[in-house]
Amino acid sequence: MGFIKSLIEENVDGIYVKSLMLGENIASDTERGFLANMNELVENACEQIQNDSLLQLGYNGIGFSQGAQFMRALAQRCPNPPMRNFISIGGQHQGVFGLPYCPGDTRLCNTIRKLLDMGAYNHYVQQTVVQAQYWHDPLHEEEYKRKSIFLADINNERDINADYKRNLLNLKNMLLIKFNGDNMVVPKESS
Repeated sequence: MGFIKSLIEENVDGIYVKSLMLGENIASDTERGFLANMNELVENACEQIQNDSLLQLGYNGIGFSQGAQFMRALAQRCPNPPMRNFISIGGQHQGVFGLPYCPGDTRLCNTIRKLLDMGAYNHYVQQTVVQAQYWHDPLHEEEYKRKSIFLADINNERDINADYKRNLLNLKNMLLIKFNGDNMVVPKESS
C-alpha cells in the first residue's frame, strides 16, 4: 500500500494520505491481513482516525480487495470523523466462496486453507481467520447469517442496524470497482 500512498501524494498537491497500520510493524500488519478479528481491526482503525487531527473534518476512504469491506465497515461503524467518499477496488462486499488464491506455496496461505477447510463458520476460525469473516457459503445461507461475525453484520443480514444504512447514505460518493480478470475472488461478481 506504500506504493499507492506515494502515487496519490505525488499526483495531488498538498494532500495528506494516512495509510492505516494495523500491526506494530510491517510483518505484523501483513499478518493481520490473514489472522485477526476484523471487528477489532475496525475499532483500531476508528481510534486511529479519530485521533488524527488532520482528519477531523472528514476524509476519503479507499479500500483494496478485502480492505474494501474493511473500509466500508469503517464508514458504517465510525461516523466521526465522517468518511466523505468511498472507493472500493476489487472488494468482496457479498463475500467469497472458494479458497483464496495465494501465489506460491507459502506457509501462511496453506494454514488459511486448512482453517477454512476445518469450517469457515467454526467459532475459532471466525474469530481468527480474516478470510473466513467474509466467507459467504450460498449452500449454507442460514448458517452464514447466524455465525458470520463480520460480513453478515455489515451487510445487515441479521438484525438491521439503521446507523449502518444512514452512515452509508451520508457518503457523498461511493464507487465500487470490479476486476473483470480477477482470479483471487470467487465469485468475482462479489466486488
